[in-house]
Amino acid sequence: MHRFFAPSLDAGDELVTLPREEGEHLTRVLRLGTGDTVAVFDGRGHEFLGRIASAVRRDVRVQLLSRVEPAEEPPVALTLAQAVLKGDKMDDVIRDAVMLGAAAIQPIVTRRTEVTIAALLKGARLDRWRRVALASVKQSRRAVVPDIRVPLTLETLLDEPAAALRMMLVEPSASADVEPVAALQRAPAPPDATVFVGPEGGWTEPEWSAASARGVRLITLGPRTLRADAVAIAAISVLTYIWET
Repeated sequence: MHRFFAPSLDAGDELVTLPREEGEHLTRVLRLGTGDTVAVFDGRGHEFLGRIASAVRRDVRVQLLSRVEPAEEPPVALTLAQAVLKGDKMDDVIRDAVMLGAAAIQPIVTRRTEVTIAALLKGARLDRWRRVALASVKQSRRAVVPDIRVPLTLETLLDEPAAALRMMLVEPSASADVEPVAALQRAPAPPDATVFVGPEGGWTEPEWSAASARGVRLITLGPRTLRADAVAIAAISVLTYIWET
């Protein structure tokens, strides 16, 4: 069953018009046409089974038939604050984090990040990351499109309004205040949380010290050093297990 993003979807309507990009994908890439059955979702948690009522190039209208129960969202709204990684690694992290249920992705620039915010915006990386996230939503049967936010510096993000729980993943030797991730099992699941993941080369001492001073808990996943693009996926998996059991 092919799934299409229809942000204008309204359960009270009989027909929904797909965005032009979605319509073009439906007609030119998938070669679907009038009468074919598809699923449409609004990115806010609602999904419907539908039948293509008309399809002319990019202009596609879908008749809504019945409500579909999408994949359940995690109980904790988790924001991944990921230091921007080199090359296509950031795309991979966003794809997998969305697949695992992240509610939002906050790209951050740190002292060891080899790119500036201006370069990210000029290079249209944000648009690409949002396309990657949408493709992952379709693949994973989610009906909620996570917010892929405008990149910030770590310092700016630390001063933003805080989630109920904020964690920074660090090496076990970073500080005497480092806790194992298992320590989170001793407290009830928070309504929302942010997990900070560093770049290649990790955090600098001033960065994790500044985070700790602002109430961010320093957490370790264990004694082994993971690749920068693997840390977020391991962390989300472990946190989801802790909060759902």
